[in-house]
Amino acid sequence: MRIWSRLLDALKPPMSAPQQYTQEQQDRAYSFYRARVFLGIFLGYAGYYLVRKNISLIIPELERTYGYSKYEQGLILGAISLCYGVSKFVMGWVSDRSNAKIFLTIGLVGSALISCFYGLYPAALGSLYPVLFFMGLNGWLQGMGWPPCGRVMVHWFTPKERGSKMALWNIAHNLGQAVPAILISLGLCQVWGWSGVLLWPGVLALIIAYLSFKLVEDTPASVGLPSIEAYESHNSGAVPVVGKETKRIKANKKDFKEHILYNKQLWFLALANLFVYLTRYAIIDWLPSYLTQVRNFSLSSASVSYSLYELAGVAGTLLCGWMSDHLFQGRRAPAAIVFMLAVAMVLHVYWWLPSDYILSINLCLILLGFLIYGPVMLIGLHALDLVPKSVAGTAAGFTGLFGYVGGATCANTLFGWIVDLYGWNGGFYLLIFSCFCSICCLLLVREQRVVVEKKNPFLKKNIPLFISFGVR
Repeated sequence: MRIWSRLLDALKPPMSAPQQYTQEQQDRAYSFYRARVFLGIFLGYAGYYLVRKNISLIIPELERTYGYSKYEQGLILGAISLCYGVSKFVMGWVSDRSNAKIFLTIGLVGSALISCFYGLYPAALGSLYPVLFFMGLNGWLQGMGWPPCGRVMVHWFTPKERGSKMALWNIAHNLGQAVPAILISLGLCQVWGWSGVLLWPGVLALIIAYLSFKLVEDTPASVGLPSIEAYESHNSGAVPVVGKETKRIKANKKDFKEHILYNKQLWFLALANLFVYLTRYAIIDWLPSYLTQVRNFSLSSASVSYSLYELAGVAGTLLCGWMSDHLFQGRRAPAAIVFMLAVAMVLHVYWWLPSDYILSINLCLILLGFLIYGPVMLIGLHALDLVPKSVAGTAAGFTGLFGYVGGATCANTLFGWIVDLYGWNGGFYLLIFSCFCSICCLLLVREQRVVVEKKNPFLKKNIPLFISFGVR
């Protein structure tokens, strides 16, 4: 307990700096720091994705070099997902009591060092149990990424603008996960052999960790500025009600059992998330193995397909949310159902295409990336719609726990075990079955109409509220 207390003391938020800005200086300082911290958390979270599952790109090499079975490969990937899902809960609690600047950096540096170690000493990948331990540790460190970014977003941006900011910040995970594959396709990783897939993203993540540490500031008070509520209220002439809001949120914590544990709609949504994440991670984590072993792609060509899948998710997420707000009048489940039905159809085509139809195979992967991320985003937003604001974060974390601990872990271990027993055909049957299970769960969720629009300061147009929650 004494060590734990010392750790929390070392991570505790900085003391408030004296406020020495005039009103005019505050305006300039706020503009400067908000742009700076946003860039910091954008780069930082992209850095986390650089080294989260870059090992999945060399899974075919692990099988060829060290003789790992599909089940053992699934255990390696599943260790990351399982520990990450649990860490998001635990480290989220710690993050609320920590300096976001330090917290974000520690997790990223630790995760990057693990990647660099295996990149420098690939022979260490031949021992399964140490690999499982360090991949689990990597997953735990990865859980230190999202919570401090959320803390920064809440402290530096008002609710009316967080939607547009979250939409931009959400792109970081697609870009970060695509970069290792892009490095391979450009031939840069070949300088170090296949282990360069681990080394160079790790080195880049260390550089990003340094930049993020320099850019991020924990709260406005830590740099001598008033809170975002006080600053916004002063500019608008309104009177802040911080004390009242704080009291209300504390009182609503008593409703945890009613709105989370005993909320049937939330359980249906969490189960839907499990099947959506199973489909999402089974496709992307096993993509390099499937393309190289079944479709006869080179590692470089498979990496191009991997990056196309990730980058297509940006546009698909935006379209799915627009459909939810405008075509379905704020109902989330219908848009998610349409997209998951389309995923099942494209998976069937992708499965049966001849291997010499390279362009068509890549087109299917682009469509799969375009389609799968929309439901991921909408389920998170739907969880917020189902509960009071006081437990909104807990609801999102609850569905995320099912997504990673249940869905992503099964995508790695269960999928690998099935492919070992029944071949890749058995794996595709599992994915299509998972798509329809997610649809069934979504059909059981009670709908609520929540059409709300926010003003987009970047486009000077109205944008729907759907982008207020992004993919984690």
